[in-house]
Amino acid sequence: MSDNVIKKILIAVSAVGPGLFLIGYNIGTGSITTMGMAGAQYGMTLLWALILSGLFTYILMVAFGHLTLVTGQTALHNFKNEIPGIGKILAIYIMIALIMGELLALMGIMGIVSELVQEGIRLVSTGQNLFVDTFWIILVISVLIFILLWKGQYKLFEKILTVFVILMVFCFVAVLFMVVPSFSAIAEGMVPGIPDTQGANRLVAAMAGTTCSAAVFIIRSTVVAEKGWGIQHLKHEKKDALVSASVMVLLSAVVMAVGAGTLHVMGLTMETTLEMIRLLEPIGGDFAAFLLIIGIAGAGLSTIFPIVLIAPWLVADYMGWERDIQSPMFRTLIIAGLVFAFGSVFLEQTPPVLMVISQAFQATILPAVAIPAFYLLNKSSLIGKEHLPSKFRNTGLIAVILFSLITTYFAILGFL
Repeated sequence: MSDNVIKKILIAVSAVGPGLFLIGYNIGTGSITTMGMAGAQYGMTLLWALILSGLFTYILMVAFGHLTLVTGQTALHNFKNEIPGIGKILAIYIMIALIMGELLALMGIMGIVSELVQEGIRLVSTGQNLFVDTFWIILVISVLIFILLWKGQYKLFEKILTVFVILMVFCFVAVLFMVVPSFSAIAEGMVPGIPDTQGANRLVAAMAGTTCSAAVFIIRSTVVAEKGWGIQHLKHEKKDALVSASVMVLLSAVVMAVGAGTLHVMGLTMETTLEMIRLLEPIGGDFAAFLLIIGIAGAGLSTIFPIVLIAPWLVADYMGWERDIQSPMFRTLIIAGLVFAFGSVFLEQTPPVLMVISQAFQATILPAVAIPAFYLLNKSSLIGKEHLPSKFRNTGLIAVILFSLITTYFAILGFL
């Protein structure tokens, strides 16, 4: 590959700043677990739900980016100050619900990543079977993350996430070529349908929650502001959102295909992430298993950074404070978040189950984010008549609202 081609790729990657941040956040162990479970249990039957979630993710990413660029304020700030009567209550509800959901997700992510590192150590220590307790693995990861966040800036996180995203893409695509699922199964997955089995409703809600996540759109607003983009970047923001949503769907579909090509064809379900990895060993050898470990661990680590920043970002946005990562408030909330990372060590639920529950919970928050966004984008006194959404875009936003209500219904059914 020539230096000119490499330079063009790096320029293209650097241009997609907020999008890369969201890919790193969205494609974490939550997506891996949920899509892996969907592929293992139902093959590619639920591919339609992923594609639909991806489309609606793009629509809302553009909407929240547009709202931030035009008003110059983040979403939570606009919800609090521009929605009469219930604005403050709504902002507080979203802030608390997102933080609770993300802390639950953090427990599952750290549990999965620590198990993967444990398995990776086993693979590289052939014949010795070295064993390291997950508590110590989580402790080391937490300390390293805290050190990076203590002195870090947004640009540093963007560079770290860029590395993780490229690593994820390479590892998952490489493993896909080793597994090669049937193309007829992928085609069948384009036909909408929900299997009549226990847990299917919650899994569909989790797929929607992990792809079309309320947290993604609130974070989208914040990282667009952190990037320093203004109203002149409206077209660039749309392109950034398209790349981000497309890569999310592609990687999620690849993970689903890996689950369908291994566990599903063997008639097995997926209770832990390690089951998929261990089944790859006879198919692609230790190398394939190790690649998947690196890919999923990279996905998990890329998600942890945004998760521990969510609480301080949301509090700062609500209070109208500067988003200063080196302030005492930020550092205190980051430490508190990392303490929750040890939850999987003490809870009876397996990390993948924790992840599916947290993603399904995310689906129930989506209406509280989508409906206010629709209202604010059509508020001419805030947006200005020249920036009001077209009828076509409003139709898309209404479709997203209906989708959010349906997935919330599925999530409630799943929990019941």
